[in-house]
Amino acid sequence: MTRRLAQVAKKVGVSEATVSRVLNNKPGVSEATRQSVLTALDVLGYERPTQLRGERARLVGLVLPELQNPIFPAFAEVIGGALAQQGLTPVLCTQTKGGVSEADYVELLLQQQVSGVVFAGGLFAQADAEHDHYQRLAERKVPVVLVNAAIERLGFPCVACDDAVAVEQAWRHLSSLGHERIGLVLGPDDHMPSQRKLTAARAAARAAGGALPDDAVERAMFSLEGGHAAAARLIGRGITGIICASDPLALGAVRAARRAGLAVPREISVVGYDDSAFMNCTEPPLTTVRQPIEAMGRAAVELLVAQIQGGSVPPGELLFEPELVVRGSTAPPRSAS
Repeated sequence: MTRRLAQVAKKVGVSEATVSRVLNNKPGVSEATRQSVLTALDVLGYERPTQLRGERARLVGLVLPELQNPIFPAFAEVIGGALAQQGLTPVLCTQTKGGVSEADYVELLLQQQVSGVVFAGGLFAQADAEHDHYQRLAERKVPVVLVNAAIERLGFPCVACDDAVAVEQAWRHLSSLGHERIGLVLGPDDHMPSQRKLTAARAAARAAGGALPDDAVERAMFSLEGGHAAAARLIGRGITGIICASDPLALGAVRAARRAGLAVPREISVVGYDDSAFMNCTEPPLTTVRQPIEAMGRAAVELLVAQIQGGSVPPGELLFEPELVVRGSTAPPRSAS
């Protein structure tokens, strides 16, 4: 007990006597200090005293599918900063292959009596994935916000970039350069953002008086290696312009073109998605569709805080407009130049 008092006191910057008063629910402590002590207990992994367990911590779970794709650390930075401005402490939960699952993290967060959870990407976007842990959060009435396109039946408020507009911008750009054989590298079949991108690509092809052939679409895991393998298949079929569902996939496509002895952008053009960190520093700099990360992250926190404060937030989707950023990975195809 003495060690616990000392650790919490050091974490908060108050005396052990103050910590003791909070733990024993005694008067004489400001509400701000009281909340800081309770948050420190949660962060250090100590159980709250029985009489204080009914209150939710000022903790918010921030669940990410990975950190290798730079877009997720970027979302974490924006969301974490916005939460801190609201007096909330983000708890970063990152999945690893063979490690703690999304459902495991939800269980841990529920044990910590968190104030809410933000999912920035995850199983909610995959129709065939397991979704029971989302139901648990709904049953416990824990405020939740999803960042990215979600399957319909979950019923949580959602913040997403408009995937259809993103593909329209990329397709129009490649078409204007003279590309007629345009292909896509997307995520898995059940991935909602990828489904939306595919629907938009088919509509863009129809609007141009043609159709999108099945062999112009490849699926991949969201990684550089996945993009390389998928793009290599498209290049082998004569595709000259490739639209990818993420920047790592696009970098994989650039590598596939080079391995095939083709120059980017003179012979193969590549468009990414996200405009994550350092895409202007690649060789060539990557043309990509930028997600408005700052606006999306702040909107997600506003929706979460409104729920935490007892407000009514409809379970709809806020769609944000992307922006095409043209750099050096796209150019007219050799036959059109």
